[in-house]
Amino acid sequence: MPKRYGEMSKDMSDAVLVTGGAGYIGSHATLCLLEAGYSVVVLDNLCNSSARSLERVAQICGRQPHFVQGDTRDTALVEQTLKDHNVSVVLHFAGLKAVGESVEKPLMYYENNVAGSVSLCKAMQAAGVFNLVFSSSATVYGEPETMPIDEDCPAGVPTNPYGLSKKMVEQVLTDLAASDDRWSIALLRYFNPVGAHESGLMGEDPQGIPNNLVPYVSQVAVGKLAALQVFGDDYPTVDGTGVRDYIHVVDLAKGHLKAIDALKSRKGAHIWNLGTGVGYSVLQVVKAFEKASGRDIPFNIAPRRSGDIAECWANPEKAKAELGWVAEHGIERMMEDTWRWQRDNPEGYGV
Repeated sequence: MPKRYGEMSKDMSDAVLVTGGAGYIGSHATLCLLEAGYSVVVLDNLCNSSARSLERVAQICGRQPHFVQGDTRDTALVEQTLKDHNVSVVLHFAGLKAVGESVEKPLMYYENNVAGSVSLCKAMQAAGVFNLVFSSSATVYGEPETMPIDEDCPAGVPTNPYGLSKKMVEQVLTDLAASDDRWSIALLRYFNPVGAHESGLMGEDPQGIPNNLVPYVSQVAVGKLAALQVFGDDYPTVDGTGVRDYIHVVDLAKGHLKAIDALKSRKGAHIWNLGTGVGYSVLQVVKAFEKASGRDIPFNIAPRRSGDIAECWANPEKAKAELGWVAEHGIERMMEDTWRWQRDNPEGYGV
């Protein structure tokens, strides 16, 4: 039997199901939803997340989501959960996300990310729920020819099964919306989520060696890792290192609430970039983190990684115009909040 805890509020009219809601971005979205007055149900199999994140959510806002431990591939469980809690919209974060692991275990990624999404949609259809916000990624653009990247930029060929799984799910959802005009679907293409809640109680808790730059830098700063590996210093960028668009996780979470509002008056599938529109190099991020933490970050230069591109940042104007959403936090705040979380929780949710 699935594990359940927490109490739903009495007003069930705006209940939201958050798949993967105990994960990094999902838990911050759950907090934002609760703070906005929504009833929230979290579905998570805890394969790469911790239920402690939801305890921290309750600690911050005084409300706790209802939790169902389960998998999106369990269609019957998802359908029953949607019906039991009168869910009207789903935020879909559940999925595996390690690029390197996806190359080693592609079947696991397609099964979890793609088949899991298909199963979720079957359950939603059976339960009569047709509002969906999907956690996609800028990786679907592949290697774009021009910067910044806007939503009209054609999807490219992602360089790994993780990125391909996101592109496949986008296609599934686009085809689904075209086949049935009851569906309202937001495809939110994230750039590089970083940061943590300002309380220091919630943040990114990667399993094992971090795959992404900022959690790796923060673990070097706290002494868990010896030095940062910088892959390539000969790109045609400001200092030779790769440039990316980093977005604060709380800004990102708020974008999902804006998408929920937008879907109320929109049918079909709609794409929005969620980024700041500003690119920072690896070394600029390192300097910002050193300033935030007051600690030196030793690093070594390594050869470029296959598949990495020189630069990538968003044109966020469509989200501003259509969602009324703008990223509010700059790189300094992103690094300060990351450091507070890492300093106060050196073992993540493991303590």
